[in-house]
Amino acid sequence: MQEIVQYLFSGITTGAVYAVIAVGLSMLYSSTELINFAHGEFVMIGALVMVTLWVHLGLPLPVAVAGAVAAGCVLGIVFERFAIRTARNPEPITLIIITVGAGIFLKGAAMIVWGKDPFSMPSFSSHESIEIFGAALLPQSIWIVTAALVLAGGIHLFLKQTLTGKAMVACAVNKKAAWLSGIPSEKMGILAFGISTGCGAIAGIFIAPITMSSYDMGTILGLKGFCAAMIGGLGSLWGAFAGGLLLGILESLGAGLISSGLKDAIAFVLLLLILYIRPGGLFAAKEAKRF
Repeated sequence: MQEIVQYLFSGITTGAVYAVIAVGLSMLYSSTELINFAHGEFVMIGALVMVTLWVHLGLPLPVAVAGAVAAGCVLGIVFERFAIRTARNPEPITLIIITVGAGIFLKGAAMIVWGKDPFSMPSFSSHESIEIFGAALLPQSIWIVTAALVLAGGIHLFLKQTLTGKAMVACAVNKKAAWLSGIPSEKMGILAFGISTGCGAIAGIFIAPITMSSYDMGTILGLKGFCAAMIGGLGSLWGAFAGGLLLGILESLGAGLISSGLKDAIAFVLLLLILYIRPGGLFAAKEAKRF
């Protein structure tokens, strides 16, 4: 019982990180219908910038967090402005290839800037772990889950309750009709990329204290976040959140009770099962039928 509870705590912590990554991916898809396969590299950027600002430069924690998020947002805006918007053939497959190439570029640039050695970072809180049923709940886990809930809830309210959020969704549904209605589609695309990559940076900030941060950490995290978004239903924020938690818990239980070698395979096996049983994801919204 103690081991299972510990695996659950670990799975929820990891799943919350996947959830934040998946929420950023789903938010961008809801606003632009684009899947950003470089999203994991923005997670890496957030983690390494956080290590640099907080650990190496000794800046206050709030300042370091704000700086890391700002770095992710600015890089996302630059990426949209100079790579996505300038594409001569903006077909979905072309844009996906561009994001893959951008991910490779960001990984190489990070290797040059930070080197190949991994970095560690202390927890945000110095409080001792909380013991529940004999298992230890780390304070950093509470930080991560809380941040994931606040982020998902904030983006949900932004898209559903604000004019700007509704305008972003309208651009994804029909960009030409949104433009004819007076919505600046280009500005909405920039804002969507900035928020999405900022979410990636936030995931990197909160995962840095529980794992080693390095230039190549973003690839697998981006794939896991994509799996979580697909499991929950791409475009559904709360579906992405639930998919991240489900993936993290199953990974932790599978690695602890069966074999640690199955940890990475579980994500992709689960994704294949979900796509076979329910291609739209577990929590995908129903689309209206066209006659």
